[in-house]
Amino acid sequence: MPQAEAKSSIQVIKRMMTLLDVLAHHHDAVSLKLLSQETGLHPSTAHRILGAMVSSGFVERAEPGTYRLGIRLLELGNIVKSRINIRQVALPFMQTLHTQIGESVNLGVRHDDEIIYVERTSSGRSSVRVVHLVGARAPLHATAVGKLFLVEDGLQKQREYVKRTGLPGFTPTSLTTLPALEKELERVRRHSVAFDNEEIEQGLRCIAAPVRDDSGELVAGLSVSAPADRYDPEWVPLIKQAADGITHALGYAGKK
Repeated sequence: MPQAEAKSSIQVIKRMMTLLDVLAHHHDAVSLKLLSQETGLHPSTAHRILGAMVSSGFVERAEPGTYRLGIRLLELGNIVKSRINIRQVALPFMQTLHTQIGESVNLGVRHDDEIIYVERTSSGRSSVRVVHLVGARAPLHATAVGKLFLVEDGLQKQREYVKRTGLPGFTPTSLTTLPALEKELERVRRHSVAFDNEEIEQGLRCIAAPVRDDSGELVAGLSVSAPADRYDPEWVPLIKQAADGITHALGYAGKK
């Protein structure tokens, strides 16, 4: 008897999930008749299960005899979102990329006018002192990850950044004028990938691709840094692929 009850309970859960999937597929409220047709459930069975789901907040009654997803799902979704740790999500992708390329892989986020590196895999073989240590900070305009965020800002905020910071230089190739920065940011915008050509430290080059959250907002940049003599432009598709993998894992399905 307990085994039969367990089987029955699992069947009810499967039917609940089927109903939720159909409701999620439709933008507007769905009638009981249509729900019954699309799930293959008898109307009385669908009605009974929907009643339980309404009382728990997973489903709401709209017009008489029609249903839509409930606010409880949004509450649970926000809890899940708040518990997603971007570092934890990114690390497996970073480790795979590290294996493919053999150089330092970095995850950077923005804080005001700087990039903060929150995760890193070390190549363990670089003779160049890499500044991308976890917790290290660097200006937006001198880093590949930072340029991704500046592009997202748009022209007005870019110019405010230039005025605010004065674009300090660190090496002979640092971008220290507005025209030079704007030209570089246009290149980043076109290709959805950014470069640091020894701009923060001589002898060190970097490539970065964007990481977005479920809403499409830029939340981080994934980058590979390496000594200039080991730099390889063939890394670009691999870096983009890894960044897109993190973005997808964070729930972003792409532009509608």
